[in-house]
Amino acid sequence: MSGSSSSGDALPEHAYYCFEVIQAALDGSPEPAPQFDADEAFPLFVTWNVRSRSGGEPRLRGCIGNFEALPLGDGLADYAVKSAFEDGRFDPITAKEVPRLECGVSLLTDFEVCDDYLDWELGTHGIYVEFVNPALATPSSSTSRTSTPSSTATTSSTSSGRSGDPAGPKPTYRSLSGLPKLSLSVPRSHNPRNLRPTLHATFLPEVATAQGWSKVEAVDAAMRKGGFKGVVSDEMRRGARVSRYQSRKVKVTWDEWQRWRAGAH
Repeated sequence: MSGSSSSGDALPEHAYYCFEVIQAALDGSPEPAPQFDADEAFPLFVTWNVRSRSGGEPRLRGCIGNFEALPLGDGLADYAVKSAFEDGRFDPITAKEVPRLECGVSLLTDFEVCDDYLDWELGTHGIYVEFVNPALATPSSSTSRTSTPSSTATTSSTSSGRSGDPAGPKPTYRSLSGLPKLSLSVPRSHNPRNLRPTLHATFLPEVATAQGWSKVEAVDAAMRKGGFKGVVSDEMRRGARVSRYQSRKVKVTWDEWQRWRAGAH
């Protein structure tokens, strides 16, 4: 597809396209063609905010995405619609609201395994936390804990890992599923209820700062989101596998989309 190429950056054209897609859906028109490289693939999220008629900060109107790498053309079209009309937290967006909308597109990149649970930066990284299900805590002689390797890793000098480390830059992965996974083998006698051996949860990069969390608080919150209801111990944090990733974001308003549209047609 002709047009702009992102090279990993979120572009205004990506968000303009989301506006085009939902306008077409509301009008019952054919889906438009993207004006960018539609075949580049990234995990992505589409966020809709709506401005209040009385002023004030825009409020969330819908946000849905996917942690697997998707071609941008298909992925943005799909999640523009899902986040606008299928986010179960909200009523579907209506045609009357469109002129007050803002669209944000986030492309997720640089998935890396952290050296420890604090090896990430607030405001820069999202985190993916995996940990052994505390309900299945057993003596080490009764369990086998392994990492599932991935064939999709690449090593890049532009990785956000510390390039000065003796081991060199960290391997980076294209998506959440590409990361090496924490795997735990538990004898059936220790798991009669067939509980999940490991639990996991993730937070996007903006969540921890928006909540005012420290790194420790963010990791603890992820463990609770993953299903643990007790008090998180330092031993649990140290035993967890924490991975990090980054988000390249762009946000445009309806007015900006209209100006772009007038110049593009």
